[in-house]
Amino acid sequence: MNYRINRRTALRGLGTLVALPWLEAMSGGTLLAAGKSLAGGSGSGASGVAPLRTAFFYVPNGMHMQDWTPDTTGAGFELKSILQPLEEYKSKINVLSGLTLNGARALGDGPGDHARSGAAFLTGAHPKKTAGAGIYNGPSIDQLLAEHMGSATRLPSLEVGMESSATSGNCDSGYSCVYSSNISWRTATTPVAKDFDPGSLFDRLFGSADELESKQASALRRKNRKSVLDYVREEAKVLHQHLGSTDRNKLDEYLYSIREVESRLLGTDKLDRAEEDIPDYPRPAGVPRAWSEHMKLLADVMALAFQTDSTRIMSFMFANEGSNRSYREIGIKNGHHEISHHGNDEEKQSQISQINQFHMGLFKYFLDKLNAVPEGESTLLDNTLIVYGSGIADGNRHDHGGLPIMTVGSGGGRFVTGQHLEFERETPLTNFYMTILDQAGSKAESIGDSTGKLDQVLRSHAAK
Repeated sequence: MNYRINRRTALRGLGTLVALPWLEAMSGGTLLAAGKSLAGGSGSGASGVAPLRTAFFYVPNGMHMQDWTPDTTGAGFELKSILQPLEEYKSKINVLSGLTLNGARALGDGPGDHARSGAAFLTGAHPKKTAGAGIYNGPSIDQLLAEHMGSATRLPSLEVGMESSATSGNCDSGYSCVYSSNISWRTATTPVAKDFDPGSLFDRLFGSADELESKQASALRRKNRKSVLDYVREEAKVLHQHLGSTDRNKLDEYLYSIREVESRLLGTDKLDRAEEDIPDYPRPAGVPRAWSEHMKLLADVMALAFQTDSTRIMSFMFANEGSNRSYREIGIKNGHHEISHHGNDEEKQSQISQINQFHMGLFKYFLDKLNAVPEGESTLLDNTLIVYGSGIADGNRHDHGGLPIMTVGSGGGRFVTGQHLEFERETPLTNFYMTILDQAGSKAESIGDSTGKLDQVLRSHAAK
């Protein structure tokens, strides 16, 4: 007999909850009762239709636009050097040119472009200039999406980054560090802090709803060097018996990927400030020494979060806005922010382009993870809409018009792909966000400075 299991079925153990990836058994056959073993739940699953997932990736200090913007529009465009790492995904990409983040401009408030760019990127708002109390910005698109659809998943949203979020301090010409270190805002006065520790993120993903029990289980696992899978082994065996061969293979691959990520977390090379080859740059303890390895571990866990439908909404910051970290992994010793003010110096421009391309290569690592997960006749990447970009175009000029914005994935066929779309200059970036909100079924009437929607990005519009 062919069994059907609920989309929200999970394997449970002491302080542990392992949600399942999409399986063929979630779309047909007789429903497998949760009974005394498998834990089910409510949510979209009986239909087998993949939900819309969204992720927003932010890079600081702008982009070397000459090596970003395609020379032609439409489907025949060629990828410039910064986008070259994504050549194999060209048919899944949209480059959106001409979009503007007006809220990041001074508008009478003087300097502070970096703080405004980070704060405004997902909100479209013009943050209040203050270095202390009274911060005021606006709700961000990811949190508007979470408000609308976050209840369908165990975690309404995930906020992730390579650096911690600040809670105070003056980081940019009288603007609070809160602005430059947070792109997600639940309300105009409530930023949502990022998680930068891969281990912490993993525990959130696979911990139970009982926070105390989850912490105890996590400590016990680390003490005994056990996997989360050791606590759900029996339930996994029960489920395995009721699955077809394709689903059994998929489940085995998924459980293997969890164990692989755990193994890498346990073997993480921690920061050792006594070693002389470590760049003199503030980095949180408890994360991998190598910046690229840190990014990859976070990407692994984020991919698992989407794969298990633990959340459908994420945001990620490669670094806090205005970051002056160096990139010695690719031979660049000077700070990112410093060389972004290149003054048309060719060597500095080349270095900025290299940093941009380095980020893109690591972003591809995340895309590879999603693209390797089948969901019905599509992949996890196909069923996701990922927005990648910055609140600054040319870092030397602090230009907030004609931003570097790209999307990857069609959001389950909702959005057109494989295009370079050029919009009329000064078109609000938030008009694109309104289009996403509309496709998600949100009733939001506006976000930031939005004036409408961009139907050109929709597959339904292109088909007309």
